[in-house]
Amino acid sequence: MLTLASKLKRDEGVKTGRPPGGPSDSSHRVSIRDRLLIKDEGYYQSGTFHFEIDVPEAYNMVPPKVKCQTRIWHPNIAETGEICLSLLREHSIDGTGWAPTRTLKDVVWGLNSLFTDLLNFDDPLNIDAAEHHLRDKEDFRNKVQDYIKHYAR
Repeated sequence: MLTLASKLKRDEGVKTGRPPGGPSDSSHRVSIRDRLLIKDEGYYQSGTFHFEIDVPEAYNMVPPKVKCQTRIWHPNIAETGEICLSLLREHSIDGTGWAPTRTLKDVVWGLNSLFTDLLNFDDPLNIDAAEHHLRDKEDFRNKVQDYIKHYAR
């Protein structure tokens, strides 16, 4: 599973040629918020996507339930709307799941990251979409744009 924090650390290490966490790493840190706000590229940039967020009675001890209401061709979102996002998991082996300190703002940022930084073809929920991307990236892009044209305007 890929998380936004681990992806940012890995990307920073590639840019600087050194592993993340070194002595001067803090001087090169960019906040996750800033990365999300300036990032506007990729397969899904022209679409408008709607999500339903159900906040349970036990919130913030349990995560909200989130479903994508817009039909989409995405490796981490099923065509039926289920979403694969680590912070929405109540129990997570790697510690990136839901915690009482998380907020709905974290959920929104996480959803946004599924369209940019956390687009993950290695741990897909929609296996057909991930395999499509591996077979033919240009045809994948065309199918995404077709879905956007028909469902996400």
